[in-house]
Amino acid sequence: MIRVLGARCSPAFFRLSSGSCVLGAGASADIVIQNDTVSRAHVELSLAPEGVVVRDLGSRNGTFYLGQRLEKIVLGLGSRVRLGAVEVAIDADTEGLAHEPELAASGYRGLIGISPPMRRLCAVLHRLEGSLVSVLLQGESGSGKELIARAIHEGSSVHRGPLVVVNCGAIARELVLSELFGHRRGSFTGAIADRQGAFEAADGGTLFLDEVGELPLDVQPALLRALEAGEVQPVGSTETRRVKVRIVAATNRDLDAEVRASRFREDLFYRLAVVRLVVPPLRERREDIPLLANHFAASTGLPNLPPEALASFSAQTWPGNARELRNAVQAFVAIGALPGQATALSGELASAIKKQLDVERPYAELKEQFLNEFTRVYLERLLARTNGNQSEAARISGLDRSYLGKMIGRFGVSKP
Repeated sequence: MIRVLGARCSPAFFRLSSGSCVLGAGASADIVIQNDTVSRAHVELSLAPEGVVVRDLGSRNGTFYLGQRLEKIVLGLGSRVRLGAVEVAIDADTEGLAHEPELAASGYRGLIGISPPMRRLCAVLHRLEGSLVSVLLQGESGSGKELIARAIHEGSSVHRGPLVVVNCGAIARELVLSELFGHRRGSFTGAIADRQGAFEAADGGTLFLDEVGELPLDVQPALLRALEAGEVQPVGSTETRRVKVRIVAATNRDLDAEVRASRFREDLFYRLAVVRLVVPPLRERREDIPLLANHFAASTGLPNLPPEALASFSAQTWPGNARELRNAVQAFVAIGALPGQATALSGELASAIKKQLDVERPYAELKEQFLNEFTRVYLERLLARTNGNQSEAARISGLDRSYLGKMIGRFGVSKP
């Protein structure tokens, strides 16, 4: 889909389904742009397997991409080019995806659901198979965005490559560039060896940027540059490296509002959201609750939950979505407590804390002690649950794999 931004034109957009499209101020152009800085036949766009070929037609004021004048270039969907003083968007045609019919079968590549919202979502994922366009997943915490990202990767043409997951909200601000692009030894305090970044690790596969809305504003231009140029520059290095990575991003924020508030770059948003999918919360897909509950129970060794448990689970609103349901099912399997019995558990926890609480000590000191003890016990139970598999533990906990490893080392938790 070719669209002109900020200038009068006719038609308003052009679907580049085949052949080519000429943009210019002349009456013979496919898109006629009314602007003095645009030549009569300014630029030609045509489809290619890698994206869209942009060819300048000898224009007076030039065609620009990322501030550089160009003669010919192949760009990915979601890119922006400038013709003189006019910006042109090269976007995916997502109108057909918005009205995609429901998939007849339930589920898709490990995703579980028979509800209409999930059938529609799975139908879109099926349509995206083989594609390498960037996808932005928007949905509440715990709604299963990482599982969907894995399904997108498995259905892509790079499924034999790696899937690298980066939780942008769990990285210290000063380490974001290092995590994404790597660093060279001695480039900053603590950089005792060269380190490969997520982009290089995902080369030939998929990079899943979870909680991408948490990225600091000053880091976003570097990410945009890597996406647009297909190159990364490790911190402390003067050399760039070519990478070929498919991007799937996810957020629980309203990125449209973040862009309007100038907290998220508009150009980066359009580059990530070539296809935008909304993941439905669990309260909008109640038909799926019994299926999910039994699936979570089966993963612990219990084939089916009793009817009273399923009825109790189905009656809840689950603000924490599928993650909260999974935790509730695991608690029921372990101790037989249903969600409605949570107040009793809270009372027991409060009673235990009161026995250890010394109000003569500073609040911050006590909080750190309780938090450290909770973290240590949690990590022990988590590793016992996964038989020491840290990748599986990272998936269950929602923590970045490298960050989880650092926590395990810090608290001295040994594998079972």
